[in-house]
Amino acid sequence: MGSSNSRQSKRSPSPPPPPPPNPELNEPWRRFNWGKKEELKEKLENFSPSHPDVKDIKILVAGQIGAGKSSFINSVDSAFLGRISSRAIANSAAGFDHSFTQNLKGFTIRSRKKKLPFIFKDIMGLEAEVLEGSQVEDIISVVFGHMKDGHKFNKDQPLTREDQHYISDPSLSEQSFCLVYVIDAATVQFTDDKLIDKLKIIRQRISDKGIPQVLVMTKVDEACPLVKKNLRKVYTSKKIKEKMELCSAKVGVPLTNIFPVKNYHNEIDTDDDTDVLILKALEQIVQLADDRLQEIDS
Repeated sequence: MGSSNSRQSKRSPSPPPPPPPNPELNEPWRRFNWGKKEELKEKLENFSPSHPDVKDIKILVAGQIGAGKSSFINSVDSAFLGRISSRAIANSAAGFDHSFTQNLKGFTIRSRKKKLPFIFKDIMGLEAEVLEGSQVEDIISVVFGHMKDGHKFNKDQPLTREDQHYISDPSLSEQSFCLVYVIDAATVQFTDDKLIDKLKIIRQRISDKGIPQVLVMTKVDEACPLVKKNLRKVYTSKKIKEKMELCSAKVGVPLTNIFPVKNYHNEIDTDDDTDVLILKALEQIVQLADDRLQEIDS
């Protein structure tokens, strides 16, 4: 027993566990100028559609339930107003599984100086089940300008030609020229395949008509502790980069058209870093929409 105890006493101590992997990249993987908030605001405030027949560019915002599409519209409004706006009513209740938005409504974005020439269309949230949430055909109807504001969505019946809110021959100004998908960064890996299939069908149908798409990835602060502490870490966060790549692979939107943002939800004052991420996403949305407008008569 003495020799056994002697051998045990000579054993080297167990090596310490390896340190956890660094959650942060050495350099930002996307160049981003955090000091351009006022420049972005001024550029967007001075924007005007390139087509003479279009006064306001329509932008349709679609997304999974609870991802924050109405909150994104409010956050855009807030970035221009310099105060928290809540015109697009969002559901703040935990655990909700049905869309709070029931009717199609357009929101003109305002700044302190004037109304801006783009309108966000807020639609019922997407649900995975085929007959629940906003129908694929309803989203396509809004994009192509066939649905009037005020239409109440019916999960069992998409808009028909006989409906009072149907527009048979929409003008250019009634059509949407960019579709924005809103996806929750915190839950993207668990997004139901049925919902992804819906997005892919919509993407294919409107891509055939040349309508651009942008993906806004919300709740980045909830998805990554690094970003929660410091929003400026969003483009050095390995986790956020992986989630953006996952969004791109699942939905088919290129990374250049995917923008991570943090919506306003419990704040009482606006924040420059939050604003600049939102304004940069809006700049790309508006540019893509106007590019499509320019192609119509070319």
